[in-house]
Amino acid sequence: MAALYEGYSLCGLVQAQNLSNSGIWGIEEERDSDHVVVTDSARSVTLYKVTDQKPLGSWTLKQGQTLTCPAVFNSQTKEYVAVSDNKVIRIWKEENVFLDKAFKSTVSSDVWGIHCAREGQPVVLFQCGAVRVLDSLLSAPQQPIEEVLVQEEAIRWSTNITAETQQFVVFTTEQKGDYFLYLQRLNPKTLQKYRLEREEPGLSPLSFSASYRDKHIHLLYIYPNGHIYQSVVPVRGRGADEGSQALPLPRSQVLRLPVGEGLLEAASALVLDEAHVAVVGVPHPSAGASKDFLCIWNTNFQTLQAGKEMAGKIYGQLWHISNKLFIPHGKTLSVIPYECPKSSLASALGKLRQAKSEEAKAPASVPSWNNILHGEKAQQSRTVETRKTRTNRKTQSTPTLTIDQVLELIKTAPVEEVQKEVEGLLSRVDTQGLQSSVGQLALALVSRSLGDPAFYTPITLSQLVHTQCLCHSLCPDLVLLALERKDYFLCQLCLQFFPDVPEAVTCACLKAFISMSDNDAEKANLDPDSISFMETFISRKRDPAVSQNGFSPTSLEVDLPQALGGSNVKTREEKEKTPAPTEQMCPVGLHKAVLLNEVLQTAYSDTFLLPHLKDLSSQHVVLFLQYLQFLYQKYSQEASPQIDGLRSPSLTQIMDWVCLVLDAHFTVLVMTPEARGLLLNLHSFVKSQVRLVSELGKIEGSLQELNKMKMKMKDFGQYSIELNCL
Repeated sequence: MAALYEGYSLCGLVQAQNLSNSGIWGIEEERDSDHVVVTDSARSVTLYKVTDQKPLGSWTLKQGQTLTCPAVFNSQTKEYVAVSDNKVIRIWKEENVFLDKAFKSTVSSDVWGIHCAREGQPVVLFQCGAVRVLDSLLSAPQQPIEEVLVQEEAIRWSTNITAETQQFVVFTTEQKGDYFLYLQRLNPKTLQKYRLEREEPGLSPLSFSASYRDKHIHLLYIYPNGHIYQSVVPVRGRGADEGSQALPLPRSQVLRLPVGEGLLEAASALVLDEAHVAVVGVPHPSAGASKDFLCIWNTNFQTLQAGKEMAGKIYGQLWHISNKLFIPHGKTLSVIPYECPKSSLASALGKLRQAKSEEAKAPASVPSWNNILHGEKAQQSRTVETRKTRTNRKTQSTPTLTIDQVLELIKTAPVEEVQKEVEGLLSRVDTQGLQSSVGQLALALVSRSLGDPAFYTPITLSQLVHTQCLCHSLCPDLVLLALERKDYFLCQLCLQFFPDVPEAVTCACLKAFISMSDNDAEKANLDPDSISFMETFISRKRDPAVSQNGFSPTSLEVDLPQALGGSNVKTREEKEKTPAPTEQMCPVGLHKAVLLNEVLQTAYSDTFLLPHLKDLSSQHVVLFLQYLQFLYQKYSQEASPQIDGLRSPSLTQIMDWVCLVLDAHFTVLVMTPEARGLLLNLHSFVKSQVRLVSELGKIEGSLQELNKMKMKMKDFGQYSIELNCL
């Protein structure tokens, strides 16, 4: 079971006169988990070594100045960053004694807060919802800041999360009782906006907490009635256009805690891991109405794992760093070590006798107790529900629809109602029934979309593809529907997630992508990771000294005259007059290149693909080969063109497609005048590869001879004496 250990005091609190808050503005990790930066709401920032319970440094503003957000530590520059009076950014190092003499810069808009990921750059979140990297902001402090939020919309909470090597700024806002969630990706810069479901009238969330796991961001929030909800957001969601409506964000209830008489006024819920939540300011179930408790709950089994009474007033604040909880109470900031072992039924019931070194994974399905006790004679049991699912069903105010009812609804209902019911169904369906349900839903949606031009649900179809329980065989018309509606984001998802896309459909996508204009392609909202790869790939400058895969610009200069039947010997004057090879430009736009990359990475069979490739026009073939040539040349000039964590084609895939296109259109290309230079360049690429393989063969032969010599040397001893007689 989870456990709370004996805590200790880190420091005293500087409280306001009305004692309504703790005086702690924020707690951030410094160089490691044993060093924290504590910001009080007055004028001070203090560095503490936690285990020693002593301050290592403290910095204070002058009288009349106020810190307006918690200070953070930049591990790259070993500097602290804070904001005073909403607009003054201050940066200092540990050896600086006087905070007022450190670097400061005034920006043009009010700052909400600063966040800094581990080994990342600090980012600034403005009260208007805009986000800037600190370095770019300080290069022009008075730069205009755009208004992301609408009128009367204000930020209530924010944090930063690193997911898949990408940094996100996550923040919630409130507007006239409605709450919204924003996910701001930094590179590439995209924004996702969601609307949270409303609770009972007049109830607003008391605290928020976010964590990242399984390629999703999990948002946890608690209401004054003791209900704790969780919303799951994919990090690869569709970006929000300016002025677009917020997407509805489904939620599931993870806990329903007792609140005693009345409602909670100061409480906080914090995610510890995938199965445990720390809660402060909620009554202990066995201690009456007292709310001065810190508890750890298991969300899988709805059980209280550990509880500790905190002396003095609870302010509803809670932080955790590593395996320590930081909680202000009374006149003290305390540190409470905790432990959360792997969640299991035995540990939840307190009957786990010993922990195994290697814990077995949970089975995919839960066996029926009737089958275990009575064998096959017992009637077939239904899928076992978790207590959490049953609780959700009881607390839902509206009746839930079954899969059959939703399928009937899709035939006649408007788009908004269909999207709402399908999203609700996906959040309730268990893992075992997900694949069959997703296939039926996709078929129904595609069937109506094909018959009714006014009906189309791109968001819902994208969610079905994201479940990874859908394939082309289950819904054969999905990709063609996406091409017909020019939904290139959905096309990209299908090419990424479907393992069985037929060659005819792949060529249909290729033809649509290569024939569309760059302006139309730029309007499409595509996968940010793919865009990030191409942006970095195109912007990289060539290193003249780098030569990979047997190809370099100098080899091109030598091979072209040979291919034309001329001499490859240049005089000194000719070499001086010859301009240096210029950086080749990408022949297609950024978004168009991203879509073509998805085609290059799709599985295929040469026999079935070649007939469909012949349907491309000569103009499209030349453009496609020019793009493949651009990719090949970039890969040949870069030491490591592929970026870890980002989806990108490989050099082998590029060369295979070059061969396929040439095989399908060789006669047409030979007869096309504008293709002559392109074919000569491709010819030089092939020669460079042949030369590379030849040289590698020579090296292989040399290594084999050296290996034979080494084997012969083993026959001799360590010393050898020879006698020469004359």
